[in-house]
Formats: sequence, C-alpha cells, structure tokens
Amino acid sequence: MHHLGVARKLMEAGIDVLIEKPIAGTLAEAGELIQAAQRLGRVAQAGHLERFNPAVRAALPVVTQPMFFEVHRLSVFTPRSLDVDVVLDLMIHDLDIVLSFVKSPVKEVRAVGLPILSGKVDIANVRLEFDSGCVANLTASRVSTERVRKLRFFQPRQYISLDYSRQDALVFTVGDDRSAIPSANPQIGVTRLPVANEEPLHAELKSFLRSVRQQTAPEVTLEEGRCALALALEIAKAIQEHRARFSLDQLRH
Repeated sequence: MHHLGVARKLMEAGIDVLIEKPIAGTLAEAGELIQAAQRLGRVAQAGHLERFNPAVRAALPVVTQPMFFEVHRLSVFTPRSLDVDVVLDLMIHDLDIVLSFVKSPVKEVRAVGLPILSGKVDIANVRLEFDSGCVANLTASRVSTERVRKLRFFQPRQYISLDYSRQDALVFTVGDDRSAIPSANPQIGVTRLPVANEEPLHAELKSFLRSVRQQTAPEVTLEEGRCALALALEIAKAIQEHRARFSLDQLRH
C-alpha cells in the first residue's frame, strides 16, 4: 500500500488529498499522514464512502443511544483487493459507521475468520463491546452467493434498519401510533426517513471539494480513518489468535 508516499508528495506540492480507505497499511503510516497534513496545512479526507450513503446520512439525526448493532456486508467473489483480508476490504466500511454512531471506546473484541477462495481471510464475524455497554455483531463475506449491505441497530424505544444498497432507512418506534407504514403491531409506529437521492461517490467528492475551496476540516477526517484502521487491525489480530488457538490453519493442508 503506497498511500503514505503518494499522499505526502502531493501534500508537499501544495495539493489537498482524498485518501481511499484504509488510509494506510499500518497505524504508524496513518500517524505520519496525519502529521504531514497538519504540518503542511493541507485538507486531507479519509475515503470512507458509506458515510455519504443517503441512508446513513438520514439516520444520523435520529441516533440517540445505540445499544445493539447487527451488520451484514456480503459480496460475491471477485479477484480484486485480494492483497488485504475481508476486514480491511469490506468490513472497515461498517466499522467506521458503527464508531461514528456509538462514539464510545471499544472495550472488547472477539472475532473469527477463514480464508475460503484466497490466501487471506474471506469471511469474518466480529463481536464488539463498547464502554457504553453497546454491543455490535458484524459479518463480512466476499464469497457469498448474494449481495447484502444492511445495518440494523436498537436504541431505547426504537429500532432503525438501514439498507445501503437500496438507500433506505426505516424507523420502528414503540408507543408511536402515527405509523406512516402499515405495521403488524399497532403499538409500533413505522416511518421511512426522508432520504436524499444522491450517489454516495458524488456526495463524497462534493464534500471534499467544498472543504478544499473553503479550507475547512473534511467531513471524514484522517483521525477517524485511523480509528477505523486501528479497530480493523485489532480484529485481524483477534482472528489470527482464534485460528492459532484452534489450529484452523492446519485444516487448509
């Protein structure tokens, strides 16, 4: 991964940068990127595209106290990004979203993952516990027969369901009889959040250009990119430890 070398040269030349996720291969390199941007006074945005998904943006105003997440990101196998495992390839999108919603330090990480069609981990399941008491279960696979990108979370009196692909956001509220959508339970109101019809990549680029023109902090900072990377690397370590503990690597021989 050459993000550090390329981005640093661009910033030294006076150019602002948008750096694709993960922003670097190591935390040390991520730290160097952050220091270079600060020293050179450049706008440097982390390229976490799902932050600009209309469903995610619509859900942000209704987030109060998330206590449980169930996240699935499944994809069919393609011979791309096989230099990294599925955590850094796919799951890191959802790790960034969950971190931005919970806003609490991670207390415990438990993970399992297996290589299926490549030499890297292709499917992974993770359980995160936060200091706030929130728990998040995440599954990512790049060997699925279907494409699924969904995030669901529960908070007091509410359940919110996001579909990244359909760019759809539903809110189920206990005790709300003003349901805009027919509900099987009259005690639960169901509403569809208003979602802006915009391609996430277009929204991301527009946001970056706005920060460049105004020389303001980007919507997704390198520090946030580093946090997502740190958690992804911690998960990768937990997967390796789990595989070693149960001698799973031997099953491939």
